[in-house]
Amino acid sequence: MGTQEPTVLLEGILFGEGPRWHEDRLWFSDMWGGKVMTVDMDGNTRDVAQFDHPSGLGFMPDGSLLVSVMHERRIYRIHSGETTLHADLTGIATEITNDMVVNNEGCAYVGTDLKNVVLVEPDGKVRLVAEGMRGPNGLAITPDGETLVVNETRGEAIRSFSIEPDGSLGSPQFFAELPGLFPDGLCLDEEGAAWIGSPPLDAEHYGDGQFLRVLPGGEITDRIETPGRWAIAPMLGGPDRRTLFMTTSSVENVALLKETDKVEDGRIEMIHVAVPGAGLP
Repeated sequence: MGTQEPTVLLEGILFGEGPRWHEDRLWFSDMWGGKVMTVDMDGNTRDVAQFDHPSGLGFMPDGSLLVSVMHERRIYRIHSGETTLHADLTGIATEITNDMVVNNEGCAYVGTDLKNVVLVEPDGKVRLVAEGMRGPNGLAITPDGETLVVNETRGEAIRSFSIEPDGSLGSPQFFAELPGLFPDGLCLDEEGAAWIGSPPLDAEHYGDGQFLRVLPGGEITDRIETPGRWAIAPMLGGPDRRTLFMTTSSVENVALLKETDKVEDGRIEMIHVAVPGAGLP
């Protein structure tokens, strides 16, 4: 990365999650702020919808937006300004945990219960497709649509699964083992590498976060440090998909998020990278 430093695109949010590049804007959830928003390359924002703890985002083939809402255990669909219930996960999960990715056919893969991945089919039907993981979090799909890549946050690893024709997942494989790291959000680039956010490993002893570019097998080629800040989720976007957007929040703010005195010091930062994004999201 040389000596280039990230620039701040947006300030004044609480905790940005699920960044997605779509229609020349970055879409994201301010999870603790209770909003889904967009921001363009000039920093202009637009509020899309309000939910209690929105998180994962994805787009259906018709362009409608899916939003996973953590504690409700439901996924909503926003189309032409109208919000409807797309899928109810209350019978299969006790909580939706953070992230979601939607493929080109409208199938959504969602992390639940800090251990499982659930498939939501385009008609809203749900079924369990992976069990027993250690904190499935950031999810991405390779450009050929044949592999799901998933951060295993508490397992200090990135896993991959083959996607079967019916949407089911094959046996988990190691994409990378990352001892001592805490992989959160994830996106892919054209060379098959994964960009991940890595907050401090021990949530009780906050420190500095970092965004990492990880090759299959585990080699780390690039590192962007976020001193004193929680490195949450990356997304490759911009006109040529070479802008790495990064959601961050101060470690002090993360410690306060369950209290009443929240501080709106979350940010979206960005930096230019050499290899453009690929696949989904």
